Amino acid sequence: MSDDRTTPPGKVPEEKWNEAAAGPGESARAAAPAGERPSPSGRERLLRGLWPPRVNRNQLTVALLLFVLGLGLAIQVRSTSENSPLRGARQEDLVRILDELDSRTQRLEEEKRTLENQKSELENSSDQAEEARRQTEERARQLGVLAGTVAAEGPGVRMTVDDAAGTVEAHMLLDAIQELRAAGAEAIEVNGVRVVTSTHFTGSGGGIRIDGRKVASPYRFEVIGEPQDLEPALNIPGGVVQSLEKEQATVSITRSEKIVVDALRSAKRPDYARSSSQ
Repeated sequence: MSDDRTTPPGKVPEEKWNEAAAGPGESARAAAPAGERPSPSGRERLLRGLWPPRVNRNQLTVALLLFVLGLGLAIQVRSTSENSPLRGARQEDLVRILDELDSRTQRLEEEKRTLENQKSELENSSDQAEEARRQTEERARQLGVLAGTVAAEGPGVRMTVDDAAGTVEAHMLLDAIQELRAAGAEAIEVNGVRVVTSTHFTGSGGGIRIDGRKVASPYRFEVIGEPQDLEPALNIPGGVVQSLEKEQATVSITRSEKIVVDALRSAKRPDYARSSSQ
């Protein structure tokens, strides 16, 4: 007996509706003969390739090494940032340090321009011999100031360190000298002793000696240089002044337009070194 049921107009038969909703992949699998495995769809192949992940021993080793390396770098960066002397500095102190660095850069640029001008003068002067002699004499005076064989005067600062407790040691005064030199100090005198490149500090408390000469508190520094650079260099956070004050010393710094450094050192003739110029 035949099925005479008809589908009303506009209505899709249930079998075709299920086939359309199943999608092409499932329709193909439904049409596949029994016992024959249908070919996977593109989405199924993609999922099988991504999961479960296939990781071999070499990949695990590399991943572990990268993790350890990243962890070490993170710890090092954090430790460095925490130990930075400027970490707890105030904004005013940071601005002052930046100004000091700018001033040092300007001094180097000025020195470069001076040397270039001297070179041009030598090249363009009609009497090169006289110009060379003049520049040589000027250079000799400058070197005399740096070597301590010539008295000097100019703007700078006076720093007094009063060590009533006797806790200041030689290396603390040497740190002050190094900080002043880095800030552009051109001539330094401490308690009547001219400080030069070969100067050494020894002892502690009440027995400090400068180049073998005993000095006592208060320690008076006469320094020639740019006052706007010298004073901030001594007062930076964690710098010379704070280190001395931690040892119960009293530090005072004053600027002056005229500092006289007249303690002299005798010029020492080298025993072995000779000029290599011909």
